[in-house]
Amino acid sequence: MLYQAIIVALIVWLTVGGQELLGFTQLGRPIVIGPLVGLALGDLKTGLLLGAALETIFMGVVNIGGASSAEPGLASALAVAFAINLHGGLGVALPIAIPIGIIGLQIKTLIYVLFVGPFASRFDTLAKQGNQKQIVALHYGLWASQWFIYSLIPFFAILFGSTATQEILNMIPKTIVNGLTVAGNLLPAVGMAMLMKILWQNNISVYYFLGFLIVAYFQVPLIAVAVMAIVIGVVSGQRDFEMHQLNKKATEQKALAAANVQNAQVAGAGNDIEDDDFFD
Repeated sequence: MLYQAIIVALIVWLTVGGQELLGFTQLGRPIVIGPLVGLALGDLKTGLLLGAALETIFMGVVNIGGASSAEPGLASALAVAFAINLHGGLGVALPIAIPIGIIGLQIKTLIYVLFVGPFASRFDTLAKQGNQKQIVALHYGLWASQWFIYSLIPFFAILFGSTATQEILNMIPKTIVNGLTVAGNLLPAVGMAMLMKILWQNNISVYYFLGFLIVAYFQVPLIAVAVMAIVIGVVSGQRDFEMHQLNKKATEQKALAAANVQNAQVAGAGNDIEDDDFFD
């Protein structure tokens, strides 16, 4: 069990943490973590099957900024590991994955607030001093430490076994779990508000209200709304390109006309000088 605990914790550290370090790389998705855990534990087939199955469940979970609902990486790693150890399938993985995904996100947010948050002012101070080396060292040091702490969750969960993990989950009062669920459901609204505050422009706000109307009133599926958005984006892009070309052409014509006027003035001034020289 110690080897399994170490290897699963290492996979979580590299994939979930690596996704946070390298950007939106999809390393922390179930379709990636499932096969890696299966390969490490000697059952690649189960890892592939459960990774694909959990990906369909967590497919709509994309945690951006404050718009967060669950942590699919940690949930997938533990669910696949327990399913392989118990020789079960999705029926074993699913009851473990859902609560761990919700609680794991809250733990990750708590680590952000308590461990990373206090260093925000330190980054500001180093930036004012122009101390780039310490900024880089502090950045990578915080990343490694933060995700090491986070990877202790799968380490101890695998070390003590699925039964103990399930018992711990059952010990959490339902009011707390329900509260975390409600908070997780509210976070997407907060995240959308934060994103809208950054991206909002009055000249394109009509598209936001159009999308809201289509989804809320006409109940059009999100895939269809996304296709509509692509069409609108392509049409708007073509229109902006044509307007840019017209403006560029008008600017060139104005510049050419101004150059012709200037040349005519220079030529006229030259003729006046020749006439003066002739009469002199």
